[in-house]
Amino acid sequence: MTRSFHYLSMANHALFSKHVFTMLERAGLTPGQPKVLDYLGEHNGSSQKDIARGCHIEAATLTSLLGRMEEKGLIMRKMQDGNRRSLYVYLTQTGWAQQAAVARTFAQAEQQAMKGISPQEQEQFLNTMEHIYQNLMAEEVL
Repeated sequence: MTRSFHYLSMANHALFSKHVFTMLERAGLTPGQPKVLDYLGEHNGSSQKDIARGCHIEAATLTSLLGRMEEKGLIMRKMQDGNRRSLYVYLTQTGWAQQAAVARTFAQAEQQAMKGISPQEQEQFLNTMEHIYQNLMAEEVL
């Protein structure tokens, strides 16, 4: 294993995602859907543009992702204030249930990932990760 930031970031992301999808397998969610459900859990009624930005995915990818989620009854898209060009996305009752399952799964996966790491080390790690995120966002890399 290479000990570099880029390798460890990619490897941890891949392992964490695999862990989460294994836990959510029965829920029938496809890649991308858990993070959209997670985002909508905190920002229900968001524009598609805001969801794409908040989830760091391309608008075209989000459009097809939302279409599949709408077919499954997880979300509904509505016009707001008669503006046909802007659709806002809301969780349905089924979507809220799936969002709760996703939140529990993320919490369990985080607990597994942080096992054996002191609360102080976890706080320092999260502060460092947030700093890295802000650096990358400032450079508009994403």
